[in-house]
Amino acid sequence: MKRYLSGLILVGAALATGCHSNEAAKPSTVETVRARVVTSSQEQVSALLHAIGTVHAKQSATISAQVMGRVQQVLVREGDQVRAGQTLVILDGAALDAQAAGAKAAVAAAESAEAAARSNASLASSTLTRFRQLEAEKSVSAQEMDEVARRAEGANAQLEAARSQSEAARQQAAAARAMQGYTRLVAPFAGVVTARMVDPGAMAAPGVPLVQIDQTGPLELQATIDESAIASVRVGMKAPVTIDGVSQPLSGAVAQILPAADAASHSFTVKIGLPASNQARAGMYGAVDIAKGSTNAILAARSAIVIRGSLECAYVLDAQGIAQLRYITLGAAHGDRVEILSGLAAGERLVDAPGDREIAGKRIEVQP
Repeated sequence: MKRYLSGLILVGAALATGCHSNEAAKPSTVETVRARVVTSSQEQVSALLHAIGTVHAKQSATISAQVMGRVQQVLVREGDQVRAGQTLVILDGAALDAQAAGAKAAVAAAESAEAAARSNASLASSTLTRFRQLEAEKSVSAQEMDEVARRAEGANAQLEAARSQSEAARQQAAAARAMQGYTRLVAPFAGVVTARMVDPGAMAAPGVPLVQIDQTGPLELQATIDESAIASVRVGMKAPVTIDGVSQPLSGAVAQILPAADAASHSFTVKIGLPASNQARAGMYGAVDIAKGSTNAILAARSAIVIRGSLECAYVLDAQGIAQLRYITLGAAHGDRVEILSGLAAGERLVDAPGDREIAGKRIEVQP
C-alpha cells in the first residue's frame, strides 16, 4: 500500500513538473497593427478668450396685433420665406369697417354744415357791405347798422366752428381708416417665419405675439464675455466660431459690443458677425475664441483625438511602441490642431486617426 501511494505521488509530481515547464515555454505575443503616428509639440500660440453664446438673425421681429379682433386668416407657416409688406395675418374687421363708414358719413355731414355756414357768412358779409354804403348816405340808423354787423360776425364765427368740425370729422375718418389697416398684419422686412403662435378663430389682443420673423441673410453669434476680459475685445477682430451642428468652424468678426454690462452677471454681450452658411440656424448654440496675446501650449493633431463615452482621449505610444489609451483635456483649436491642457507632454507619439478601433495594448507599426 505504501509503495502504491509513493508511486502516485511520483506520477503527480512528474505531471505537475511537465505542465509547469510547458507553460513557461509559451512565448508571450503582442498583436501588431499598422497606423499613422503624429507627435505632440510645444509652440507659441495665441492666447484665446473662450466665450459661448447663441446664434441670432441680425434683425428679428415679433408680429402682434394693434387692435382687438378675432383672427380670420393666418397665411404663413414656420419655414415660409416672406417678402417685405407681405400679408401674414388677417383679423376680422367688421366692427372697424362700421366705424370707418360712420366716420365717413360724419365727414359728409360736417362738410355740408360747413358749406351752409360759408353761404350764410357770405350773405352776411354782402349785407354788411351794402349797409355800410347806406350808412354813408345816412339812409340807415346806427341800431340797424349794429345789428347787421353783429349778424356778420356771428356768421363768420359759425363758419369757423363748421370748419373745425369738418377737420375733426376728417381726422376721425383717417383714424378709422388707419384702424382698418391694423386688421392686416404684414412682414416688416424680407425673411423667414420662425414661429407661428396663432390659428384662425383665436382672439388677438394688442401686444400678444402672433408670428415671429427672422431677417434673411447672414447670422450673428451673441456671446457673453465677463467684464474682466472685455478690454481685450475690439470691433473688427477676427474670431473663429464653432457651432453645434455645423461641420466646419466659421470665420467670424466682432461686429458690435453692447455698451452696458448686465448688472446681474457683470458681463457684456458681444455680437460676432458670421458668414453665410447653409447649416447655421438661428437658435443654435455656439462658441467663439478671441485672441488676447500669446502663450506656450502643447498642441496635437485634432485627428488623433478620439471620444470614448463623453471623454476625450488619445492613443499614446510607450517606449516599446505599445499604444496606451490616455484621457486628456482639450483647450482651444488652432486650425487642424488643438491645445492640450492636461494629459500629454511635448514630443509624445500619438496614433493618428484611430477611428473606432480598440488598439490599447497593441504594438503599433508606423505606417508612412
